[in-house]
Amino acid sequence: MDFEVWPEAIELGRLFKEQGYELALVGGPVRDLLLHRRSHDLDFCSSAKPEQFEPILRRWGHDGFWDMGRKFGTLGAMRRRADGTEVKVEVTTYRSDTYDPDSRKPEVNYGDTLEGDLSRRDFTVNAMALRVPDLEFVDPFGGANDLAKGVLRTPVDPRQSFDDDPLRMMRAVRFVAQLGFSIAPDAADAITSMRDRIEIVSAERVRDELTKLLLSDRPRAGLEALVDSGLADIVFPEIPALQLQIDEHHRHKDVFEHTMMVLERAIALETGPDGPVPAPDLTLRLAAVMHDIGKPKTRRFEPGGKVSFHHHDAVGAKMTRKRLKALRFDHHLVEDVSELVNLHLRFHGYVDEPWTDSAVRRYVKDSGHLYERLNRLTRADATTQNKRKAAIFAHAMDEMEERVRELKKKEDFDAIRPDVDGNEIMALLGLEPGPMIGRAYKHMLEYRLDNGPVDHDVAVAELKRWYAEIQQ
Repeated sequence: MDFEVWPEAIELGRLFKEQGYELALVGGPVRDLLLHRRSHDLDFCSSAKPEQFEPILRRWGHDGFWDMGRKFGTLGAMRRRADGTEVKVEVTTYRSDTYDPDSRKPEVNYGDTLEGDLSRRDFTVNAMALRVPDLEFVDPFGGANDLAKGVLRTPVDPRQSFDDDPLRMMRAVRFVAQLGFSIAPDAADAITSMRDRIEIVSAERVRDELTKLLLSDRPRAGLEALVDSGLADIVFPEIPALQLQIDEHHRHKDVFEHTMMVLERAIALETGPDGPVPAPDLTLRLAAVMHDIGKPKTRRFEPGGKVSFHHHDAVGAKMTRKRLKALRFDHHLVEDVSELVNLHLRFHGYVDEPWTDSAVRRYVKDSGHLYERLNRLTRADATTQNKRKAAIFAHAMDEMEERVRELKKKEDFDAIRPDVDGNEIMALLGLEPGPMIGRAYKHMLEYRLDNGPVDHDVAVAELKRWYAEIQQ
């Protein structure tokens, strides 16, 4: 193995050794090294206490130093290479954490050995170390073998490991998504039997794991593991609930399976960094996962054996907002994902009967900055196996997008406003500020959307005609 990929790690190891301290690269960077992945964020552990290695780290990290983790025995520093690459390191004193069963946070106790520190880590593939500067590989729990097999095992008994830190259960399903690994049977059984322990973990920490899962290369595998383990019943119950619902077209065994297909199709429609929806896009992926969560609440059995889900878009949007708020997602993200769920059926009417220009304008206006994501979600949701229907739908979508491009050449959709503003409405109608001005403004906006740009005199005439009509 070529350990020279991190000359900074070897240099830092020499500085610690000169002062009589041990230093070892640990966790993800070592795992990534064996997977032939490069990493510039390096985690170390050391026999030195923070006050002992702080001077070393400050001297090494001449481009940055931080100590937010001091109470946990962690200090960090950064150095910038000649090519501009930033190499960030964090050093933590050997630890032997203990946990209060009812607490969300560990009590930090310093340990004495590298092996003891590795024993308290989440999985064997993260419990490997590389002593620096001597480059001695340390693997007391067979992490390299598990890495080769693609298996997630805990260094100690899984029940003890998950009881110590319940978030490790979420990390397990996240690693399924990120690394493509499977969870060892004893660990999987422990997660299922102990899933209620996740309730003591903060919503923010659960959210962060879900985010990493969704932004990974294999989010479907991670979500399936989340559901199979039973963790989803607690942290995201709307998702396993989809397994109870038979899709109305009877193409899929359940709506969960359909949702996983939509997620994969949506990901395939993400763009490169210069496109309108650069991959990986959390908003689009969350919308794909959530778009049908209103179906369980709206399922109705109709005559003839049919099943309907009327208004599952609106119901799903409310459910989405509630769940994402509970998980402490950013307000703007919550609103965007909820609106995509609310609008995800909007285009379907176009397939049956192409819209007027005014309807196209409304679609673009209502979707706003979500237009590109909404179109991708809509395309992804068309999972019919009927090739003729699929071709008709794709053609209709292509046609609508082309019409939008043509209309945008003639007018700025982002700046669509009534042809008369609020002040002019008050002057023309002789009104004081109040609800009537809002009604008039809304009517003139609708008129603008229906008719496109019109002469100012025409707009004034329409305003006066509407006002006279409602006064009768």
